[in-house]
Amino acid sequence: MRYKNKKLQISCDGGAATGKSTGAKMISKKFKLKFLSSGLLYRYAGYLLIKNKTKDKIRFLRKKFKNLNYKKLNSINLHTQEISEISAKIAKINKIRQILKKYQISFAKKYKNCCIEGRDISTKILPRSDVKFFFICNLNIASKRRYKELKKSSPLLTLKDVKKTLKIRNILDTKRKNSPLLKHRDSVVIDTGKLTKRSMLTKMTKYVERVLIK
Repeated sequence: MRYKNKKLQISCDGGAATGKSTGAKMISKKFKLKFLSSGLLYRYAGYLLIKNKTKDKIRFLRKKFKNLNYKKLNSINLHTQEISEISAKIAKINKIRQILKKYQISFAKKYKNCCIEGRDISTKILPRSDVKFFFICNLNIASKRRYKELKKSSPLLTLKDVKKTLKIRNILDTKRKNSPLLKHRDSVVIDTGKLTKRSMLTKMTKYVERVLIK
């Protein structure tokens, strides 16, 4: 591979259900990058707090994330409506954000070739990432995607409920005091509502290769 000696770090940001996880996973696979979803970390934190009614949430989560095996998260169903709601709430808590931020920065230091996706990756976690993508998507399309993802685990859920939750989540993320969802000035916008998966990967690849051949 002609790029193998080059360091490559990619940050992918965007609102809920905009397709950033899909895009980040595809570009990670194509360029053999270690992949990390910050959203999955917040979902796991929410899952832990639901299962463990602890009084000292910060101390509890600090201990759990100290030696976290990220691969373990893929074996747990973290995509439920309940987890979505609690993860949105804890994302506003600065002390919890700091615990997860420490884990993400440690991950980026460990793997010089990586791709991290979330909502504040290019602005707070990897401000010096080589390529920055910002994902957007029409709310109606995003809602249908998330509904399809959730309906198996939450059969009573309606599309209307999902749309309302996504709308609130995006408002909370952009308006929160701690690390709000912002588009970095260097970010390339990826509108997933207008792209197929193949064309999305093609567009992302073009920008990545432009950096790698410099």
